[in-house]
Amino acid sequence: MAKRGRRRLDKYLIAHDMGTSSDKASLFSTDGRLIKSYTVPYDVHFFHKNCAEQNPLDWWNAVCTATRKIVEGICPADVLGISFSSQMQACVIVDRQGNVLRPAMIWADLRAEEQARMLVRRVGGQRMYELNGHRASASYSIEKLMWIRDNEPELYGRTYKMLLAKDYIICRLTGRFVTDYSEASGTDAFDLRRMEWSQEVLEAAGIEAEKMPELHASTDVIGQLLPEAAAALGIEAETKVVCGGGDGPCSALGAGSIEKGQMFLSFGTSAWIAGTSDEVFLDNEKTLICFGHVIPGKYMPCGTMQAAGSSYSYIKKALCREEEQHAEQEGGSVYDILNRLVMHSPAGAKGLVFLPYMLGERSPRWNPDTSGSFLGIKMEHEKCDYIRAVLEGVAMNLDLILKAHGEHAHVDELVLTGGGAKGDVVAQILSDVLGVTLHRLDHVETATSVAAAVIAGVGVGAFRDFSVIHQFVKPELAFHPNMDNRATYDRQKALFEEGYRCLRAYYELEAGLGR
Repeated sequence: MAKRGRRRLDKYLIAHDMGTSSDKASLFSTDGRLIKSYTVPYDVHFFHKNCAEQNPLDWWNAVCTATRKIVEGICPADVLGISFSSQMQACVIVDRQGNVLRPAMIWADLRAEEQARMLVRRVGGQRMYELNGHRASASYSIEKLMWIRDNEPELYGRTYKMLLAKDYIICRLTGRFVTDYSEASGTDAFDLRRMEWSQEVLEAAGIEAEKMPELHASTDVIGQLLPEAAAALGIEAETKVVCGGGDGPCSALGAGSIEKGQMFLSFGTSAWIAGTSDEVFLDNEKTLICFGHVIPGKYMPCGTMQAAGSSYSYIKKALCREEEQHAEQEGGSVYDILNRLVMHSPAGAKGLVFLPYMLGERSPRWNPDTSGSFLGIKMEHEKCDYIRAVLEGVAMNLDLILKAHGEHAHVDELVLTGGGAKGDVVAQILSDVLGVTLHRLDHVETATSVAAAVIAGVGVGAFRDFSVIHQFVKPELAFHPNMDNRATYDRQKALFEEGYRCLRAYYELEAGLGR
């Protein structure tokens, strides 16, 4: 008589990837399988040129809806924990009961420019960089809170705590006012070496330390669900809530970058080259920034450019309407067509150079007044050359970021992740221009969700340590640089750098005339 197979008793982890445009909830089994995902979109309110706000209640409703969807058909008691990867640099002010006092100012909100300049005057630009691992900027949370104090003093007076995006959700779930080290390191008010709020910055900012949330490791269990929160999510009140982390540092974990020197390139709407370090990692030109990692005791040095995939989207919209229509008729992706078109242009795009500064630039330029440019246009250039030049321009900008990392470590290979990394043509151009081997992961679009699940699992004790990430993501394909193209790209890189140098005066004039 045959033995019956033993029924597997699955246990689950819930990961929320709270982005700018939506919340994606994912249900993972503790053996690394993605069971189900569900995404709920929400709006961003852009106004007055540099203001960007969201309603935190929209985040909460999205988390509730998405959670209920992914737990349909499973036993709620089998969910061990819930955690988060979240958009960073938000500013959410709440009262003692956790009630939101105004819409959240998100990372894209840049109205606090005067407050950033004030911090530079009082602390010093170099000192801010040394303390925080970041430059003073209107995009960070503490400058936003200063703006609220200066412009909405009645609301500031009622503020009990400033929270980040995921931390508002944790507050709704548990009643606790907390954040983690990775999120805190994106506020501009964090002492990165001491791993505590910087009294020097807070005093210069004129912000009471009592308004900052309690600090935790990403894997800390903050508590169990409040009864009303459990009912809203459709899971048991005994489910543990694990602190989680910011989406940037979560991307490092999701790329398998868990040990010193392990580097990766995330290619999406924006793109960054980052890695894991045992110490704060800053470069002489301040090209890079540095975050606290979601792995306790480690750091994530990072160089982020603004317009990577979005530059590709731009050229698609500007020049490729015919290809879009063809893709719609065929039921395929327009980017598959564009990738094939790129192959009709040689390496170097016949000398055409693209500066990918469509949205200003963070790394490596740190210049908000830049704009995109094609240089060296000749009669021989065709559509395929323009498309290839865009991809090569993005890659050459990333090459400058890679060189900044080279101050501390020799890099000859990178893990490749992000939605824009799916195409082989893009991956090969990146490998050729950067001169490194790229190892593309099998699930390039789920890195931050996987990271949140692993953080939850480590936090609740389902996983021994972060090495379990290798059960969730694995290398799919390697791309090696074509050395025959090295001389061509050396020439293009020289033109790229000289093009930016020559245009700096133009950017200043353009910005001045626009004011």
